[in-house]
Amino acid sequence: MPVIAIIGAGPGLGIEIARAFGAKGFTVALIARNAAKLDTLASQLRDEGIEAAAFPADIAQPDTITRAFAEIKERLGRVDVLEFSPADRGLGMTSVLDVDRATLAPQLDFYLHGGIHAIKQVIPDMIEAGSGTILVTNGAGAINPVPFLADINIAAAGLRNWTLNLHNELSRHGIYVAHVGISAWIGGGNPDAEASAIAAVYPKLYETRTEPELHYIALDE
Repeated sequence: MPVIAIIGAGPGLGIEIARAFGAKGFTVALIARNAAKLDTLASQLRDEGIEAAAFPADIAQPDTITRAFAEIKERLGRVDVLEFSPADRGLGMTSVLDVDRATLAPQLDFYLHGGIHAIKQVIPDMIEAGSGTILVTNGAGAINPVPFLADINIAAAGLRNWTLNLHNELSRHGIYVAHVGISAWIGGGNPDAEASAIAAVYPKLYETRTEPELHYIALDE
């Protein structure tokens, strides 16, 4: 069975992406910091007939990510699809006029440096296999920044830039890389902003393997 690893798996978009790929026969590897919550999500997926396992790790602690991917490979095999969408609400947010080195550094460490380290865990095996998919999810501030989220937007834009560059480089190896920027209040009432609706686009990206970026917009007028 093909394997999808979801970094930042939670009870919203993460589990819905797991369900969307699980319905297509994927085994799901869930990665996030809270082991108890991950175990609950994995159990829930298994109850729904989806093969799933939890691999606790923290993007802010690179060694834990390295160990998690080694364990995934040992237990489940090579990762065929990587979806990256962690968030850390505890980092706060800084407006565009107040951002400085001190406020920006934690965001860069988490989103950009953490993202690069995590994604590089799967690239060598994908190159060797000549196939693979990497889907990187951000808020749409990575595309259209907003002043009150300046520090997060800077880090997310850096990750988006690297993701698009990976798309250019890895396509010759048979690997599809795409950035997904979401303009939506997930679960805010708009049917198109429900996590399940957003998650449905991920298998489509995996299957079509063409566009380097999807800007998913589901905002009320």
